[in-house]
Amino acid sequence: MEEIKTKNISADIALVGNPNSGKTSLFNALTGLRQKVANYPGVTVEKKTGMLKGGAGVEVKVYDLPGLYSLVPKSLDDKIAADIITGRSTEIENLKLIVVVADASNLSRNLYLVTQIIELGAPVLLALNMMDSAKTKGLEIDVATLAKELNIPVVPLTANKRNGSQALREKIFELVADDRNSFQNASLRVDDEIRKATAPICDWLQANTHVTSPASCSEALRVLSNDKALDTWIRNCYEPNGKLQTVVKQSRENLARKNVPWPMLETRLRYQWIDDICRKTVRQIKQDRSFSEKIDTVLTHRLLGPFIFLFIFALIFQAIFSWAAVPMSGIETFISWLGNKVEAIMPDGVLEDLLVNGAIAGVGAILIFLPQIMFLFFFLSLLENTGYMARVAFMMDRFMRGAGLSGRSVIPLLSSFACAIPGIMATRTIQNSRERLITIMIAPLMSCSARLPVYALMIGAFIPSIAVLGIFSLPGLILLAMYLLGIVAAIAAAFVLKRSKGKKQQPSTFIMELPPYRRPSLHQTFLQVYERAKIFVTDAGKIILAISIVLWFLASYPKPQADISSSEAIKQSFAGQLGQVIEPVIKPLGFDWKIGIALITSFAAREVLVSTLATIYNVEGADETSVTLREAMRKERNPETGKPVYTPLVALSLMVFFALACQCMSTVAVVRRETNSWRWPFIMIAYMTILAYLGSLVVFQGGRLLGFG
Repeated sequence: MEEIKTKNISADIALVGNPNSGKTSLFNALTGLRQKVANYPGVTVEKKTGMLKGGAGVEVKVYDLPGLYSLVPKSLDDKIAADIITGRSTEIENLKLIVVVADASNLSRNLYLVTQIIELGAPVLLALNMMDSAKTKGLEIDVATLAKELNIPVVPLTANKRNGSQALREKIFELVADDRNSFQNASLRVDDEIRKATAPICDWLQANTHVTSPASCSEALRVLSNDKALDTWIRNCYEPNGKLQTVVKQSRENLARKNVPWPMLETRLRYQWIDDICRKTVRQIKQDRSFSEKIDTVLTHRLLGPFIFLFIFALIFQAIFSWAAVPMSGIETFISWLGNKVEAIMPDGVLEDLLVNGAIAGVGAILIFLPQIMFLFFFLSLLENTGYMARVAFMMDRFMRGAGLSGRSVIPLLSSFACAIPGIMATRTIQNSRERLITIMIAPLMSCSARLPVYALMIGAFIPSIAVLGIFSLPGLILLAMYLLGIVAAIAAAFVLKRSKGKKQQPSTFIMELPPYRRPSLHQTFLQVYERAKIFVTDAGKIILAISIVLWFLASYPKPQADISSSEAIKQSFAGQLGQVIEPVIKPLGFDWKIGIALITSFAAREVLVSTLATIYNVEGADETSVTLREAMRKERNPETGKPVYTPLVALSLMVFFALACQCMSTVAVVRRETNSWRWPFIMIAYMTILAYLGSLVVFQGGRLLGFG
């Protein structure tokens, strides 16, 4: 290691592996906070990179590639990863090492990708992850024999506990310092008949593409036995004249004449090799039913499972309100102190008014709710890292099929609880085009983190903290109801969309592996919370700051000619005039013109509603004693009736509107990009707006009829 550190090393490595192999946990363990998230050129696939530093002169850039099961791509994510690994893409120009992450508790399946990659002739390092899970399942793995069989270095580890991470780090530095151009990795053994059949394809690939021996032999077998692999070469324009199809057709006919079935040939041969490797390296110790199997009989029970899911989330939402109260109060006090400090230091004027009542009031109003958002991310990360969210997807498959979808739609929909944008992009893994479109159209109905500040503001200000059944509180149950409303509306919308015009297709088959329950790593969980919170603050902060400044101007100008009250002045401003124009339309929902302004501005981003109301009430009360937004809303009175503008019924009506409305222009842009049409974004905006209006109307008018006005 000392010799390596004296060299000036700068290299790129790729981290690849099956989904749920712990690849991202390992990426976080290796790179820590030295990460960067972008997109691959021309597509919306996320590109994660990080820096791995090993001392003076040693710097390695780590690429966390999308998870895949095989080098035959089935989705855009798969294609990006497979093209980089096989060299069809030059996205990573200085690729010195491929680190394949494999789940030791499910070695046979994970070795399929490993054996494909080692035949490419590139330096490969196998990170045998989840050794603790393998031990729990009663598996003993002979790591030395496995390394000998594959003829590549193997490092055992448990990434989420950081066991073995340092050994892996040292092995990476050792291999990137190796100057060899090719490595003698193990390869698949085939008989003479198959070798003769693949030879013409192998020769064609070497003559017409970048593929060289020995990778050409492995790629030839893949093309011979899989039409999708053949289509991949055709789509990449390596085969413009149809000659490759002719060569492949002749090879397949030659095998057929010798009674050798070519479909799935690579898969059959590869698993024969893998079975032989596992017989030599894996020993099963007799063991009773695992903890995961025992607990799954309850948590995934057909009847009990959904109720347990609701119980868990009810506790989570209750904790969000109770645990976040203290840090929210601290941030609220700091924002108020900062506004007063700036007001005291700066001379009276336009700039002081802009900073205090525009920027600080608008951005500060959102930052107050950051603790609740972080707690939500914390609990979701815990559930994801324990393996419970995979069980939720399994349970939801039955409900999805009734709406014309499958469990494949559940993962994108669950992702949409954090943000609809990655959820919509995750639909690329759904091969059924109709099912994918329906999932895209309903994903924005999942209550994302941007809705949480709206819910929290209304619930915190107007929903009393009443105990329910001794263990729950009314605010927590109301918040749970908003999330359930989005889920029910999404299933109903999918049911309607399924029956709309178009070619009928059966929901795709949903097969998923339920990972064993694992003890979550707090380090990994806090890292995920930090990353998501940073994205929320930076992305939302830019929009909120810009809109707060624009809104401050609209709410402050034109200046009144006469000496009138601040409430009358804002009513005569540009913003006030705009709000009064739409007030007749939203009045049946219980909304006044100030809420109308917030509805318009919040189309940029849902959380802007909070900053908009904060800016309006700060401008209105600029010459009065400073109060918090919640206090200002509680004190607001209708000038005609003298009654409160905001009541629990109005708060509930507004929350229902935001639970169902499409108030996010970034989501609209992503839907346009994913569907390659403006038709579907407009349909989505139309149906969600109508749904939100009707839902809010029923809640408010129905509540009044029942005497809750």
